[in-house]
Parts: sequence; structure tokens; C-alpha cells
Amino acid sequence: MTPGPWLRLLAIASTTGVAAVVATGEWGLAHDVVANITLALLAAVVLCARLAHRHRRTLLIASGTAFVLFALAGLSALVGAPVAVHLSLGAAALVAAAVAAAVCARGGEPVPRAAWRDYLTLTKPRIMVLLLLTAAGGMFVGTEGVPPLGLFVATMAGLALACGGASALNHVLDRDIDVHMRRTDKRPVASGRIPVERALEFGLALSALSFVVLASFVNVLAALLALAGGLFYVLVYTRWLKRSTPQNIVIGGAAGAVPPLVGWAAATGNLTLPALFLFLIVFFWTPPHFWALALLIRRDYEAARVPMLPVVKGEAQTARSIVTYSFVLVAVSLLPFLWHTVGLFYLASAVALGLAFVALALLLRRQTTPANARHLFSYSLLYLALLFVAMALDPILF
Repeated sequence: MTPGPWLRLLAIASTTGVAAVVATGEWGLAHDVVANITLALLAAVVLCARLAHRHRRTLLIASGTAFVLFALAGLSALVGAPVAVHLSLGAAALVAAAVAAAVCARGGEPVPRAAWRDYLTLTKPRIMVLLLLTAAGGMFVGTEGVPPLGLFVATMAGLALACGGASALNHVLDRDIDVHMRRTDKRPVASGRIPVERALEFGLALSALSFVVLASFVNVLAALLALAGGLFYVLVYTRWLKRSTPQNIVIGGAAGAVPPLVGWAAATGNLTLPALFLFLIVFFWTPPHFWALALLIRRDYEAARVPMLPVVKGEAQTARSIVTYSFVLVAVSLLPFLWHTVGLFYLASAVALGLAFVALALLLRRQTTPANARHLFSYSLLYLALLFVAMALDPILF
């Protein structure tokens, strides 16, 4: 299959990046920043070549060579090798990257273009909006007010790319499960509307571009956190935990709890204990939220042989676990106030929202019906959104 536009974009961007690094050899910090960004782009091209275009050996060899030579060039500078060695490795990396870009531009088997709506679906926009909202809350609390507009836009854009890229890769890895579930069998990759290779390129391209945006316009810590969250979601949760243990969403929930850390890091340039509190709120919110959904689509998970808690332990045990985590969630949600990170407005909001959450969880335990599960699932989305809105508003209003 012909390399698609996303891989071609990555190949061109990485070649341009290598050229820029060679050209900015005397620019100090700018040279280092561009080098780090370029290394991420080259890695994405190698992954695309390895995972989506194994038959194009020239592409894999050229991109892999470019990555290795570029890494060696950076290493040579760190160990104090002669300038001639550093420059020679950089020039060789540029040649290899250019070859990879040329291979990507070659013609081949035509592939029908998918609708833009299908590519948008790959990014899971509804989930993305909630994740961005938690990141925004982290930024406002970290700033103790309204963050600078440019920084806010760059952070939201970079994180949106990270979330979209990880979600697209999730579509690829879960396609064998999705075809057995009514909720997901119409997804673009599972239904065949987007070829696996194109979805891979798309996901890797968004992930690489996320690192570029965050490292360039925010800071490297935020870029690394977003990258780590995406890798955890794709490799640890999707690839391993989801298929192996009923505690999948408990451990895997850490991936969805990373955006507040990204927002905090973007605003402050560091991670401190109050940032961990924001992480814990989303971490403990995830199990009751997702288990409520799992109760609604338990038969789908059974058909797909996914060991979600209702499938393995039953509905009654799931309802009891939801109540336990709901109480822990409410307690954890008070930590930002107890640490004096936020004030009374947030406290009142957290208590009111938390009491409603616990009430719905107790109702579900008393009567484990689809209607009660649906009510808790719907409210849990509103709960997290309103909680982080209150968190963001508190330092502004008071």
C-alpha cells in the first residue's frame, strides 16, 4: 500500500528538522530544542515504516538509518567528539531522511480516500473534550488565575493532538474486539472504512505533532507527560490490561488522569503535590464511571471476551465496587482544598457534586438496573466537567 499523506507529512517534517538542526549548529538552545523535536519525528517515521509498510524495505532501512545516525550525532556532541564527526553524522542523517521522504513520495497501489468524519471519529472527540477540560483546570489552578492566552491555546492544541493520536492507535489495536460489540462495530477501522495502515499513520503523526507543538511552544515536561500518557493508554491499557484483568480500568485509568498534569506542567514548568491531587481525582473517578458503562454493555464485552468487572465478578460485585470508589473519589476531591490550593467555592462544589455521585452509586447498588447504571454514567461525565470548572473558577472568583 502506498504511504499516505500523514506518513509523507512526517517524512517531510523530519527531513526539514534534520536540515534545521544542521543549520542551527551554533544557535545553542534553539539547536537543542529542534534536535529533540526532530528525533521524535524520525522515530514516528520509523514506527510507521515498521508497523504499516513492512513490505517497503527501503523505507524502513532509510528511516531507521536516519534515526540511528541522528541519535549518534547527538551523542557525539554530548561526549565531546570532534566537530567533524558530529557534522558528518548530521549530514549523513539528512541524506537518509531525504531518501525516506523520497520513498514515501513514490506511487503504488491506490487507496480510496476515507471521509474526514471517519478520521475525526478516530480521535474520539467526545472523550477528548473532557480530557482537555481537566487539563484546562490544571492550568488555571497552576497559574492561580487565567493563564496567558497563547500558552493556553498551544497547550490545548498539543494535548488535543496527543489525545487524538492515542485514540486512533486504540482503534487500530481494538479492531478485533470492536467488530463483536454493537457499540463499536461501526467504527472506521473495525468496519474497514479506513485501512489499518492509514489509521496507524494518522495516529503516529498526531502523536509526533503533539510533541512538536508542546515542546516548541509550551515546555518539554508537558510534551513528555503527554507522550507518556499516550504510550500508557495504547501499550499498557489497550494492548495488555484491557484483555488480561478485570482491574484493567483501575490501573489503566492512569492514562486518562495525565491531562491535568500536562496542564499544571504547562502553567508552572514543574510537578508538585497539588498536581498529584488533580491526577488522583481523575484516577479514582475512572473506575465508577467506566464500570457504570460496562454494566450497560456487559453482553458486548462477553461477546468480545473482554474481562471487564461485570463479566468476571458479576453485576452485584461491580455495584459494590462502584460505591467503594465513589466514596474514595469524594474524599480525594477534597484534597486540593485541604492543601489550600483552592478555596471555599471549590469545596462547596466538590461536596455538592460528590454527594450526588454517592447517592446515585448507592441507588445503583440497591437496584442494579440498566436505568440506574445509565443515570450514574451520564452524571459521572457531568460531575468531572463541573468539578474541574469549579476548580478553574475558584482562583478567578475568589
